[in-house]
Amino acid sequence: PEFAAVALRELLDSHHEVVAVYSQPPRPAGRGRKLRKSPCQIIAEERGIPVFTPKSLRKPDAQAEFSSVEADVAAVAAYGLLLPKPILGDKTMGCINIHPSLLPRWRGAAPIPWAIIDGDEQTGVCIMQLDEGMDTGPVLARRMYDLEPGMTAGELHDTLADVGAKMLVDVLDRYETITPTTQEPESAATHARKITREDGKLDFTKSALEVSNRIHGLSPIPGAYFELDGVSYKVLRATLEDGVPGAQGQDPGTVVDEKLAIVCGDGKCVRPQLIQKPGKRAMEAKDFLCGNKIQPGTKLQQGMITS
Repeated sequence: PEFAAVALRELLDSHHEVVAVYSQPPRPAGRGRKLRKSPCQIIAEERGIPVFTPKSLRKPDAQAEFSSVEADVAAVAAYGLLLPKPILGDKTMGCINIHPSLLPRWRGAAPIPWAIIDGDEQTGVCIMQLDEGMDTGPVLARRMYDLEPGMTAGELHDTLADVGAKMLVDVLDRYETITPTTQEPESAATHARKITREDGKLDFTKSALEVSNRIHGLSPIPGAYFELDGVSYKVLRATLEDGVPGAQGQDPGTVVDEKLAIVCGDGKCVRPQLIQKPGKRAMEAKDFLCGNKIQPGTKLQQGMITS
């Protein structure tokens, strides 16, 4: 993914030598379902760097191939697979991972969206030594980042990718002088499970802040959504509003004006600002509403819309 590609570019621009790149195999993508290489594979091939794309690193032949690569360290970013013990211990400096959260909070596959969905005020990046657990290894460097209200997962991804890439190079430069720290306290550990489409269903019985956080935490992918006449519409950005005329006393999920203010469980409203139809580009709400009238009084519930 692009998160890893940012780190690869930073390494290639540094004094460190990249001797090989490992990436997951090309996957079918797009309407034609043609095989698409990862951004890292494309970059590596452009630079003439050997690329390996095993489906798994658990097989002896894949491990032997990895061992044959003459390198001091394996730098890992968004690889998507747990690395087995023979891989973790193969290189002198082991495997060093860029993880976009303040460990032990949000271990797992999707730390960026869950930090926003859960309303965290701060997140960050950890450079960590990988062990056999799920993001449980010692931390080599940590940097905090204040989450701004309304920031989307896409925006946070890009910011933390840049931060993490620079931190990785710095850690490699100073590796021999760094004292790893244990992730503490273990009681603060949370799991950032993989996001599913079901996570995108908007539940307007929640507070307006919770609804807004879900919208922004799932933007742009996979997108939080409601349904209209059997069609799902993604909401990619929204604002919070209090004291909207006509909102008082309305049931959660009720549209209260012609600009699509929606009452939430705490009586405040969310107002979608960026909406996307299936197969179309995202549209500003005012443009969407020109061709998709949703009348005041319409009730939205649990990802469904009824009139």
